Formats: sequence, C-alpha cells, structure tokens
Amino acid sequence: MTDVQRELTGAAWRTSSYSGSGDQCVEVAPLTGARHAVRDSKDPHGPAMILSPAGWRGLLDSALES
Repeated sequence: MTDVQRELTGAAWRTSSYSGSGDQCVEVAPLTGARHAVRDSKDPHGPAMILSPAGWRGLLDSALES
C-alpha cells in the first residue's frame, strides 16, 4: 500500500451541507501538504482525485464563479 493509499484510507471524508438526497454528491478530505482528495459519494471505494493546493484553490474559484 502506498503512502497516498494509506492516507486516503484514514482520511476524514465529508459531504457538503448543501447536498440534498445524496445521489449527486462529492466528498472531500484534507490531506497532508495542504492537498485535498475528492471522490464520488456513491462510490466511496472507487477512485479519488488528489488536488494540489493550487488545484484545490482553482476548483473552489471555479465553483464560486458558477
């Protein structure tokens, strides 16, 4: 198991308080080094996207513009 896999296994995942029925949600977890992981809440054992601090900021900025 890689360091990233270990970190994802123990990550504190959370779903947005704006999520409705839970069928169209993403979950996010803070990681070391100011990185963040994002995954589909319907598939918690599936893949996760790891974002650098700049990538996380870009995602948030993009969401706020929408």
